[in-house]
Parts: sequence; structure tokens; C-alpha cells
Amino acid sequence: MNTRQWLEKLVAFDTTSRNSNLDLISTIQNYLEQHNLICWTTTNPEKTKANLFATLPASDGSIKGGIVLSGHTDVVPVDGQDWHTPPFQATEKDGKLYGRGTCDMKGFIASILALLPEFIQQPRKKPLHFAFSYDEEVGCAGAPFMVEELAKRGLSVEGCVVGEPTNMRVVVAHKGINLFTCHVHGKAAHSSLTPRGCNAIEHAARLICHIRDIADYYRQNGPFDDKYDVPFTTMTTNLIEGGIAVNTIPEDCTFKYEFRNLPGIPVAEIQAKVEAYVRDELVPRMQKEFPEANVEITTNACAPGLEASEKAAITALVRALTRDNEVRKVAYGTEAGLFERIGIPTIVCGPGSIEQAHKPNEFIELEQLDACDNFLRKLVASL
Repeated sequence: MNTRQWLEKLVAFDTTSRNSNLDLISTIQNYLEQHNLICWTTTNPEKTKANLFATLPASDGSIKGGIVLSGHTDVVPVDGQDWHTPPFQATEKDGKLYGRGTCDMKGFIASILALLPEFIQQPRKKPLHFAFSYDEEVGCAGAPFMVEELAKRGLSVEGCVVGEPTNMRVVVAHKGINLFTCHVHGKAAHSSLTPRGCNAIEHAARLICHIRDIADYYRQNGPFDDKYDVPFTTMTTNLIEGGIAVNTIPEDCTFKYEFRNLPGIPVAEIQAKVEAYVRDELVPRMQKEFPEANVEITTNACAPGLEASEKAAITALVRALTRDNEVRKVAYGTEAGLFERIGIPTIVCGPGSIEQAHKPNEFIELEQLDACDNFLRKLVASL
């Protein structure tokens, strides 16, 4: 099958993050093993989702060194979006292929799978590795299991290309993504007896406003990096739930917040500002109203940012192959920082435009798929 045919096949799997991706992973693994690649998987604790790592050895059988090509298999929901074509059926129109995941980022995976027979026929002094993950769209929650296993196996790799949509241009840096859930526990009471309760929503609001104050501090004082479209660390509260009735003091309130930090700003430094306020001001204030009141904060995801070295061989190689020397940094996150964290130099470069990601009527231009095919051919030839 060619790249377009593979993409049609991959889009037909509804791998929205809330669903299992096992059928898709099984299909890819069977295909790779039919071509005698070495495969292993890691799963989520429930074993309903899987990452797949595969190696095409060098011509002499070596599996050490070489390059990783990485992509995530999950997609975002289509609920409530105005699609003009079936979202899980690839549809061609005016030189574009429409469907959920065509751009973000099954196009890159399709190109890899379509070109595999060519890769196998080429002489290679170094191996080629493939990494396909789950749950990237919910805070890069799946890849850490694969990266941890990769580190345990001691498989030295010289570089990694994460094929997120960049219009086949080089991205050398992105922010970190950090997601948290905060659960505020107060005490219920009839609203006519307000002093007998501890209003979880109101105290949650105090913390939310404090988070906004921290965000305003970074916005005003930096540090700044003008290579980003949003050149400072951001913090936002995006979901909240609490209360059971208009005449009842709410006992519980839960909200979710995130921050996207510039590389080089420690996650712990930012989160410490939140936790210090909770510990030193908010909880003591709540416990004056109800001694058993408390606040729990859970980390949902923590994906590090990326700051690729211009001296890294993978950076120089991809720049040479794409003829792109611009220093390009983006506010969105990828799994690239996870590979970088275990010592694998990584850059981001893949087909399609990030402007199409997550939108209704998501598409990828067929020209971008062709460009990705040509790039991967040259990349593997360099091995």
C-alpha cells in the first residue's frame, strides 16, 4: 500500500483518546513483524492501550544507534464539531485528504509504513527505530511508559524525529505541558445556615485567582523568549465542577489547571508557588471554618519542553535534508522532550499544518504527504 492507502486505513480506526488503540497497534505490529522487525509494547495499567516500539536492524544485524521516527496514534474527539465528511473515513477533495488524524498525526505514520519495504531493501550501516504511542492528546500520558522501558533496555539511539505537523519545517523547541486536578473539600450546609458550612467553590475560586496572579507575574516579568508566538510561561484554569443545588453550601469543588512552561523554567518552581499558597494561606483559612477541610492536588500529566541543540547531529541532518535553517519554536507540546530527557537528541518535523489539528474537517494536503515520503527516503538513505 502507498502512503495515501495507509492513511485511509489508519483514519478508519477511531483512536480518540478516550478509546482503546489496541486494534490499530495490533494491525501495525502484525505488519512490521511480517517484515521481520523486532517489536515490543508497553501498556497502560488497565492494558486497554499500548505503545509500540519496533526496530529495523542495520544490514549487519545491529540494533544499537540509528534514528527513531516517532508518532502518536490517538486523536482528539469530533463531538459537537461540524464535519462535512465522515471524520473516520478519509475523503479526498481538491488535493486534500480530509479526516480526523490525517494531519495530527497519522499522515506521518502512514508514510513510515508505506515506505518500509523500500527501507528494508536499502543497505543500512545503522538501524531504524519506530515509536508509536497512545494518549499524546491528553498530556503525553502514554509515551513515558515507552520511554522508561527504552531507557531500561539501554538501547543507545543517536537521534529522534517526532513527526508532528510542521509543514515539513524544522521545529527545535517547544514548551512543556503540565496538567493538574485540584479537589477542594469543604463542608455542606443549608445555604440559610452559611456559617455552619465551608464553601468549597468559594475557596476554590481563591486558588484559581491565585493561579491567575502567578500567570500574570510570568506575563509581566518573564523570562521571555521572543522566538515563541507566546513568549512567556502561561497558566490557565480550564475546567471546574462543584455544588449540588442553589440552596446548599457546596462540600466539594474540582477544577483542572495547566501551565505551559518555557524550557529552562523548572516545573517544580512553578508548582511550588501554587502549593505554598494552598499550604500557608488557603487551607488554614478553610480550617477555621471546618477543621477537616483540605485541598488535594493531583498531577495528571507532565511532559517536558524541548530545547534541541543546534550542535546535535540529528538537528544538522534534518536541517540539511529540508534546507531549513530557521530557528522555529512553538507553544504547543509534543513527546519530543521525553526522548530528549533520556539523552536522545530530538527535533520535530512532519507533514501537515498544526493549524488544521483538532479542528472540524481536519485535512492534510497530498503534497505534504509526498514531501514527507521524500524526506524519509533521504533520511533513511543517510543511515
